[in-house]
Amino acid sequence: MHRIYLNFFFFLFLSMALFSCKEDDSDNSAVDPTAENKKGLGTSAEDILSSDIYNRLVVQLAYSQNSRPTEEAIENFRAFIEARVHKSSGVSIVQTIVEDQPGSPFSIGDIIDIETNLRTEYTSGDKLAVFMYFTNGRSSNDTETSFTLGTAYRNTSMVIYESTLKLLTQQNTASLPVLESAVMNHEFGHILGLTNIVNDDIHQVHEDPSQAKHCIVDECLMYFDATNIGRTNVRRMLEKGAVPQLDPLCIADLQAKGGK
Repeated sequence: MHRIYLNFFFFLFLSMALFSCKEDDSDNSAVDPTAENKKGLGTSAEDILSSDIYNRLVVQLAYSQNSRPTEEAIENFRAFIEARVHKSSGVSIVQTIVEDQPGSPFSIGDIIDIETNLRTEYTSGDKLAVFMYFTNGRSSNDTETSFTLGTAYRNTSMVIYESTLKLLTQQNTASLPVLESAVMNHEFGHILGLTNIVNDDIHQVHEDPSQAKHCIVDECLMYFDATNIGRTNVRRMLEKGAVPQLDPLCIADLQAKGGK
C-alpha cells in the first residue's frame, strides 16, 4: 500500500514538473521580438553611439510618393549619423515606399499605430534598427501660429511631418532640403539623448530651462523645439541657408556616451 502511495505522488510530482516546463517554454516563445524598439526616448543612446553591443546601424526611412524627402536631405542625414556614431560594420539606410496614411491630423498614438503596420526593421543580433516615418499629414498639436515639424517618441522611433515642411517652404522650395535636414538631424539628436533627455548629460548646464530637453545655445542644432515652432523662427533659421550644427557641449555629451 505504501508503495502504491509513493508511486502515485511520484507520478503527480513528475506531471506537475513537466507542466511547469511547458508553461515556461510557452512564456519564452511569447516574448515580443520588437521589445527592444519600444523603450523610452534616449534610453538606447549609448547602444546607438557605440559599437560595444551592436556593430551595425540600420535606419529605415518610410514614406509615400507624396511625402518623400529630398535626396539631399537623406545624404545630409547619413553624413550626420556617420560623423557621430561608432559602427564597425557601418550604417545602412533602407528606404521603404508606403501608401499615404489616412486620418490626419495625427496624434502620437496614431503614429505608433502606423509604425506598427509599416516598420520592418527591428533590433536583433548585432543590428540596431531605427525607424523614421515621413507623414503626408500634420500633427494634431498644430495651431494657427505654431507647427510640429517632427517628433522623436521612442528609443528608436521618429516621425517627420513632411507635408508641414513643404507648406513652410512653398515660397522658397530651394530651402526644403535645409529644413528637412535640420529636422531629421534634430530628432535623431533626441534619440541620442540630447539634450539631457534621461538626465545623464555631462554638461547639463546647457539644457535650456525655458525649453526643456533642448540646448540653450541658440546656434546649436538642438536649440529649436521642433514640436512647437512658429513661422518666424522657421524663417529665421532658413535665412541662414545652412543646416544648424551641434555645439561643442552637445558633441561632448555624445562622446561621453561612446560617440565620436
